[in-house]
Amino acid sequence: MTHEDRKSFTEDQVRRLAVGLQPGSWTEEEKIALACRMLALEGHSRTLAGQITVRSAQGTFLTTPLAVGFDEVDTGQILRIDESINVIQGSGAANPAIRFHLWIYRARPDVNCIIHTHAPYISALSMTGRRLRVAHMDATPFADDCGFLAEWPGLPIADSEGEIIATALGKNRSVLLAHHGFLCATGSIEESAYLSMLIENAAQLQLMAESTGSIAELDPGLARESHDFLLRPEIVRASFAMFGRRALRASLPTPWAGRAS
Repeated sequence: MTHEDRKSFTEDQVRRLAVGLQPGSWTEEEKIALACRMLALEGHSRTLAGQITVRSAQGTFLTTPLAVGFDEVDTGQILRIDESINVIQGSGAANPAIRFHLWIYRARPDVNCIIHTHAPYISALSMTGRRLRVAHMDATPFADDCGFLAEWPGLPIADSEGEIIATALGKNRSVLLAHHGFLCATGSIEESAYLSMLIENAAQLQLMAESTGSIAELDPGLARESHDFLLRPEIVRASFAMFGRRALRASLPTPWAGRAS
């Protein structure tokens, strides 16, 4: 099958799939709570480290409070902050580490949601000094789309660290931060959460495979085709909804503050 034939076939399949996909219907606050819960189920909230921010109206951002685990976040705890990390709506303190998020938002007007965690497998990979490698289909969303910061610049609570991380991210959707973790920065909560789930899985597979010997990376052209398909909005939204439903089944009480699900 030629490239053009495969592209035509893919478009036809996506049109067919879109009819049956279930994208879900949630508010921004509900999507934040769901993202936190789904990430917690995969071990992204073992410590207080990790943040999610969402660009909102009139120069404000939505985020979760400091010292509240991803597994316990509900919609009533979500804060609205300004560009100086002052809380302008909600109770609690914002995590000062989100200062580096603000550098990315300034540099990338296309970014509307940033997720950063210290999930176990991506953190383990970050300790090796090696990049994330695209050697499995499930890692192809990171093909030519994952930056690498080779040196840890220290705690990311000052402007210099924000500038360094924003530069390492560049135009990519994700970045592996050496001796630290990862960051995903995309146009939506759904996409940032989806990639955050996938990057931890990709790191786990890479570490498992490398423990047996050398690994072979995918053909770059084919990897990019897969990247483009798996990051189609329909696939992203349906995947987020699937992860969200899983989180809802596992969560008691539900993350909707003040009302039943």
